[in-house]
Amino acid sequence: MRRMMTACIAAAALVAGGVSAAELPAAGKPGSLEWAAAGPWRDQEKDVPRDAVRHPVEELKFMGLKPDMTVVEIYPGGGYFTALLGPVLKQGGGKLYEVGGGMEPSKKFKEKFFDHPELYGNLNYTHLDKDSGDVAPAGSADMVVTFRNVHNWMDEGFADRAFADFFKALKPGGLLGVEEHRANPGGTQDPKAANGYVQEAYVKMLAEKAGFKLVKSSELLANPKDTKDYPFGVWTLPPTSLSAPYGQPQDPNFDHSKYTAIGEADNMLLVFQKPK
Repeated sequence: MRRMMTACIAAAALVAGGVSAAELPAAGKPGSLEWAAAGPWRDQEKDVPRDAVRHPVEELKFMGLKPDMTVVEIYPGGGYFTALLGPVLKQGGGKLYEVGGGMEPSKKFKEKFFDHPELYGNLNYTHLDKDSGDVAPAGSADMVVTFRNVHNWMDEGFADRAFADFFKALKPGGLLGVEEHRANPGGTQDPKAANGYVQEAYVKMLAEKAGFKLVKSSELLANPKDTKDYPFGVWTLPPTSLSAPYGQPQDPNFDHSKYTAIGEADNMLLVFQKPK
């Protein structure tokens, strides 16, 4: 552990000093997803341990990522996937748009990613909300990817508009990769997705309404232990592990053991295409 921490600190210093990603130690062929996944620039404490359940390399390959693509990442959060996409696209001559919920990237995200073009390339920033403009120039993107965000747009009332924006940004034949917490099938979908779960059929409906065609789906991120009936919605599970509703003080006596044993949520993985 001490050697790993030392290596990570050294790598971070090299990146800050302007050393390119190709010069940093990592497994796999430089520019490959395997190489990026092993990169010491990734968060070794928070992100890397989640790879065992998130399968980022396999997921991005399933979505059809190529290193020379123009990719639009919607709501990157802390940058779990950005730390893979940026270096791969930088090495392959691609381009990456980061689409957040605000007018500017957060200070932390900017310092981690935008301030290091030698590693992540020259990132582009746009934002997405109910009143925003294009997420990328119309017809410019080869791929749009989003990870566990559909419920947010449903809650804020602009899910239809979001999918329409993705469709507009893509070239004919472009791909949309969607990961989302999967609700049980049947019954009526809560239009606000208050518990964080969305029926797979509902996501397909949103995409098809925007003009997309379903290409393929995968059970790579399935978790049959997820019963989807928790006191604080999907966020009761790791990695959020709430012990009280959002905005309220967390309960220090809450027993997380049952939810930790379940693990991260059952997630769908869908790939859609804009017709050629």
